[in-house]
Amino acid sequence: MIRIISGEYKGRRLKLVRDPRVRPIQDKLKGALFNILQERVAESFFLDGFSGTGSVGLEALSRGARRAVFIDEFYPAVKIIRSNIAKCGAEDRTVVFHREFNRAVIDLSKDEVRFDIIFLDPPYQLLAERNPLKVVRKRGILKPGGILVLRYHVKTPPSGRDFELARSVEIGDDVLAFYQARRPEAGK
Repeated sequence: MIRIISGEYKGRRLKLVRDPRVRPIQDKLKGALFNILQERVAESFFLDGFSGTGSVGLEALSRGARRAVFIDEFYPAVKIIRSNIAKCGAEDRTVVFHREFNRAVIDLSKDEVRFDIIFLDPPYQLLAERNPLKVVRKRGILKPGGILVLRYHVKTPPSGRDFELARSVEIGDDVLAFYQARRPEAGK
């Protein structure tokens, strides 16, 4: 069982995707994530990449995010995300993309969409095959001063230096890495 742990939708139980390819974030990890983000969530534009059940984006909305965008290419997950959004009554504050992450980011960048907070929870092997942080950086969808959070397995850290690592938290086998978008320098 997963649930919303705080805010407007607190206590709402969310549907799970009954497939081993979807790893829902546990309450302890989600709690740590939002305790660190705290006041940054209010009024933010939030991206939940590799959404699975959508619980992270819905938690952000519950805690005051203005809008949330969900991206997942696995159709059973997309159906559950839409169902969970409806369960919270958040349809007017959300957009769900059913497509491959990089393609969705390219489309968002063409529409000049920018996010205050991006949360990525890709399949662990994807970090070795493709680097989702690189496409986010290249397409510029994280606002200057924004924060990108990557969940990964302790044994599969991401490669590359696409963003500046501000903080990382290890909980069990999971790591939450908090990357800061660089602010433009004054006068440039």
